[in-house]
Amino acid sequence: MALLPAAKGMEVKVLSPIPRPEPKAVEVPPAPHKVWVVYEVKPEDALEAIARRFGVDPRHILWSSGLKNARLYPGQRLLIPIVDEEADAPPRLPPGVEAYRVRPGDTLEAIAKRFGVSLLDLVSANPTLESLDRLVVGSELYIPQKAQGLVVALGEGQTLLDLAERFGLSPVELARANGVKDPLALRPGDRVLIPGVQAKTTYERLLAKQEAERRARLEAERKRQEELRRLAEERRRQQALRQAQTRQAQAVRPQVRRVSYREGGMRWPLFSFRITTYFGGRTPFQRFHTGLDLAAPTGTPIYAAKAGRVEVAGWSSVGYGFHVVLDHGGGLETLYAHMSRIAVRPGQWVEAGEVVGYVGSTGWSTGSHLHFEVRVNGIVKNPLSYLP
Repeated sequence: MALLPAAKGMEVKVLSPIPRPEPKAVEVPPAPHKVWVVYEVKPEDALEAIARRFGVDPRHILWSSGLKNARLYPGQRLLIPIVDEEADAPPRLPPGVEAYRVRPGDTLEAIAKRFGVSLLDLVSANPTLESLDRLVVGSELYIPQKAQGLVVALGEGQTLLDLAERFGLSPVELARANGVKDPLALRPGDRVLIPGVQAKTTYERLLAKQEAERRARLEAERKRQEELRRLAEERRRQQALRQAQTRQAQAVRPQVRRVSYREGGMRWPLFSFRITTYFGGRTPFQRFHTGLDLAAPTGTPIYAAKAGRVEVAGWSSVGYGFHVVLDHGGGLETLYAHMSRIAVRPGQWVEAGEVVGYVGSTGWSTGSHLHFEVRVNGIVKNPLSYLP
């Protein structure tokens, strides 16, 4: 809607919109079940009279029959819509059998105990049950309170006489047990009580299924408990491993170890070792050895032979593997090769006796050992000349 501008000096009030009522929920009843009766028009018939006879609106006959007007002629066939009230009616139950709607928390055993019947009687009244343990909330059970026997649904095209012949009973006896005067009055879906018959086979099958499901639940619970124990054991093992690694890390934590040596001299880079190769020439066919090889187990701490700054800490492309070079000033350097792990970084200052790495067998090596070199102005010297 377009708004007109207010005249000068005129006060304009804005009206709030009128609230609309909330729509109410309306329960729609189920549509009635309709059937059509085929009626052949007789010479004296009129549409209004036919409609009154069947209790329907004449217009409904016109719509169902596809007619445009009420003019009829003899022999004409009409479709008359009528409501089949019996089609929507609940199935007929035998005397002494009641319908019960399953509620949340219900079990078959509890229902049987509540109504004072046995599980076999309850299964016989409900032979289509699939389980003794699982019930569908809202589903319908039949309770045989005053009459015991097998309760079956009458099938399409089936009669009470057919059931009597099938179960070897007298039709009169079967009709009396179900309170039926006219056996032909029963409709498909109506429940019929077969007295003296119990669904033992169905009951035993459900018992076997119940036991199998119980064993399956026990097996699943056993496997779940085993998995929980395995996970708990794995957590304990991981925790013990972390504790052991922490103790080991604390035991090999780099630290300065003060040792006595002559002024300006060096200390041995290992506490416990065995010299396997000395400095110098070995045989005419072997190249000159530029340091000392000190054999020791992998992981043995390697200590700085003299205080200095880390010049190199990394991998060597010429056979030293993981190695460290310390610059002690005045052109003096020491080299520690074939390490399994390096404990310092380039540029770091280390004191004599501080851990610089750990014995290994990386690079050109045939066993776990430390290759130790001493260099002066780039020229290798015999380390024994500098060690105590």
